[in-house]
Amino acid sequence: MTPPVLGRLPWQPALQHPELLADPVAAALAHLDLECFVAPIDAALADTAAFCAAYDVPLEVSANCVVVAGRRGETTTTAACLVLATDRADINKTVRRHLDVRKISFASMADAVAQTGMAYGGITPVGLPAGWPLLVDDAVGATPWVVVGSGSRGSKLLVAGTDCGRLPGAEVLELRQPPSVLLR
Repeated sequence: MTPPVLGRLPWQPALQHPELLADPVAAALAHLDLECFVAPIDAALADTAAFCAAYDVPLEVSANCVVVAGRRGETTTTAACLVLATDRADINKTVRRHLDVRKISFASMADAVAQTGMAYGGITPVGLPAGWPLLVDDAVGATPWVVVGSGSRGSKLLVAGTDCGRLPGAEVLELRQPPSVLLR
């Protein structure tokens, strides 16, 4: 496997460097047929904007994975949403309707970390808890390579955009908020 050139990072095959991955991510990669690369980064630069600026990675190829929790009656549904860093997921309409919940919000940091076994700011679509829906924006799937978290703040994963839609629990749909319309 030859890693693509993207930014100023030393991309290496992820399976050969489990020390750079959170445990659930390393375990998932061991069972997935996924061409995936990992690169170490400064943990202080893990947040998307800081990461992209520091490592010359365009926002257009970076994707954010957010954890949401929705309720209908006494039932809570937890899911993850993956959107490009240039976009925002339409949580209150598209995601809420798709999950068939009445109320939805971002999961608390404590809940997201406890349930995923990943570091906050490093949560990734690879290695999510079994049974979770993973809603992947169609723009992610149309991107040749996307940079996502590794489950740790000290590294990033590089995954083919089409492979994101093949991850366990994944459904590809248009999650992006529509562009704002300026009113006169």
